[in-house]
Amino acid sequence: MSADMYQLISIVIYMLLMLFIGWYAFKRTTNLTDYMLGGRSLGPAVTALSAGASDMSGWLLMGLPGAIYASGLVESWIAIGLTIGAYLNWLLIAPRLRSYTQVSNDSITIPSYLENRLKDKSRLLRIASGIIILVFFTFYVSSGMVAGGKFFLSSFGLDYHVGLVIVSVVVIAYTLFGGFLAVSYTDFVQGLVMFLALLLVPIGGLVITGGLAETTASIKAVNPDLFKFVKGATLTGIISSVAWGLGYFGQPHIIVRFMAIKSVKETKSARRIGIGWMILSLLGAIATALVGVAYFEQNKGAELVDPETVFIVLGQIIFHPFIAGIMLAAVLAAVMSTISSQLIVTSSALIEDLYKAIIKSDASDERYVFLGRIAVLVVSLLAMVLAWPNNESILKLVSFAWAGFGGAFGPIIILSLYWRKLTATGALWGMVAGAITVGIWGNIKALSDTLYEIVPGFLICLLVTYIVSRITFKQNAEIDKEFYDAIELVKKER
Repeated sequence: MSADMYQLISIVIYMLLMLFIGWYAFKRTTNLTDYMLGGRSLGPAVTALSAGASDMSGWLLMGLPGAIYASGLVESWIAIGLTIGAYLNWLLIAPRLRSYTQVSNDSITIPSYLENRLKDKSRLLRIASGIIILVFFTFYVSSGMVAGGKFFLSSFGLDYHVGLVIVSVVVIAYTLFGGFLAVSYTDFVQGLVMFLALLLVPIGGLVITGGLAETTASIKAVNPDLFKFVKGATLTGIISSVAWGLGYFGQPHIIVRFMAIKSVKETKSARRIGIGWMILSLLGAIATALVGVAYFEQNKGAELVDPETVFIVLGQIIFHPFIAGIMLAAVLAAVMSTISSQLIVTSSALIEDLYKAIIKSDASDERYVFLGRIAVLVVSLLAMVLAWPNNESILKLVSFAWAGFGGAFGPIIILSLYWRKLTATGALWGMVAGAITVGIWGNIKALSDTLYEIVPGFLICLLVTYIVSRITFKQNAEIDKEFYDAIELVKKER
């Protein structure tokens, strides 16, 4: 049996497992809260790994190792910023958001939480939030589908469009039927696969490159500056890289996990698991790149055409083709976990935050679950249309969308949890100001090349939200009660 056949068998087994999990979750989904938020029933391990897997995408296994391989540890500042941001997100946002969304009318989406928290009768805040999520995530999902198509093209030589359809159909199937539970359970499995792969590849690589001392010597022979964190970096460049961590506070597909965990108490265990997973996975990705540098230095006849494939190529060199197929499945897992998480959040925005807010329908839960599934299908098909031309510029929207969510939602989420005097008007103006700032800054090359657009977007949103809220603040006994009830629930359950 050929190596490609072994690897294809691994991929098929992986995809069948994802579909089985989708079927299992489908059997446990009975109402809208189940479909959109898993009935707030997630344990700490599933919450932690599903948040991590939906966050990292293919960047963890391809983008980061490729950057480190090409330029060295100077490219690790993004990983440092993301780790700090993720830790603060778990520490500061997770407990209070879980508590507050329960206290404030049992909110099941970020837009509905903001509306309920700020008692916005106009519904403008909820509708604006839903539109931002819908627009950004449609392109975000599309970029993931592009990555899936490219995966099958580069790994098996399959036509790009065939690969695009395979990835899309599997993800759509388990997301459409199983909803949030399917997304979370599959993300948990995908997180485990990614984690194990990122440990096994660098460890196996060290064995074939002669151990730590010889591997280090080979890397230094290529370029001793690869071990330097600041060589060739500018201050604004480091700030831009670390600032990626600011994006966590406003990513709907990540923070929605905090709303779904069983209790506030379990956020502490989830934080430890999630940050442990993240640190070890990032170190594995960095080590994979450095081991790759040593391997190709020692084996002059071998050539790495694309630095971003260093993880895949090393896996194929080190392991039996079937195990190498599991390494490939890890890359696919990273891509698919992000697509599915974004699809379910987009579906919830379309049904829970736009359809229900505008139409004001009082249909049954069964009807809303059906509409949620239709929304997943519609958004998926639109994303496939955008991904069909294999337009590489779509992939650039990932960093832009990350900044957009971080700049539009991040400061508002933080203030909503820690500042009682935040107002609906302040949140709406701040959200719009942050999104516009990111949009303008990110599309002016001279500005975006100097400083990542999330920095001005986040600061402008924070400033505008604070000023407008101070001007428009009026005492509201219901808001005050919920604010202190949420704090008490955190204290009680911790």
